[in-house]
Amino acid sequence: MVESAPGRRKKVQGGEGFFDRELDHLPPEARWREWMNRVEATIFAASEPVTRETLARIVGKSCSIDLLIDDIRDELRGRPYDLVAVAGGWKHLTRPAYADAIRSAFGTAAGGSGRTVDLTQSEVLVLMCIAYFQPITRAELSSFFGKEISRDLIGNLRSFGFIASGPRAPQPGAPYTYVTTQGFLLEFGLETLRDLPDREALEDAGLLSKERLLAGDFPVAMTASDDGESESAVVYSEDVRLDEASLD
Repeated sequence: MVESAPGRRKKVQGGEGFFDRELDHLPPEARWREWMNRVEATIFAASEPVTRETLARIVGKSCSIDLLIDDIRDELRGRPYDLVAVAGGWKHLTRPAYADAIRSAFGTAAGGSGRTVDLTQSEVLVLMCIAYFQPITRAELSSFFGKEISRDLIGNLRSFGFIASGPRAPQPGAPYTYVTTQGFLLEFGLETLRDLPDREALEDAGLLSKERLLAGDFPVAMTASDDGESESAVVYSEDVRLDEASLD
């Protein structure tokens, strides 16, 4: 046993100290502040979104993670960055207003990380179809567009970490299907796939029709968070016209 605070002792197990999550020795306001600091420090130090389960390891059992996040975000108002729910967790992201400054400093909008992705219009369209209709095979994608979707295009999306192989399709030959990944959610600032623009509403409005997709008329709402204060690092190239060879 070792002393951790006046009147309290900290257990030692296997050479490592027992971590005090509850902080019962602190008054309520000081306890809440310490939990806020722990949560913000953990998210700041992480390279990937931090999940609710991870944050629950560093705060008391009765603590509301959502209320902590709300209080941290309130304190960050007016700062050039925010805590954003993305890809099943929380992550520090810079606000869109400072994207030009970051690009000027590092040559990308990714804060010097080099994580900017340059997608062609064709890749964006195929990625969107996979996101909405997953799991989907390459043959089904080709049928949707009326033109073969090349293995190279699928390979590019896989290399970016946006898609992965899904379950085998119940079709002759049991072809692989494709599904989106956590990397897709992170890159486009989505917490879950439920944050995609409503598919049925888009279909009813004619925005998800084959003709509109082939014309390059597709929703762009998935590039921003629900509060409009975060942006992805995706950079689209200028080849917005789909010619006869654009999907090969």
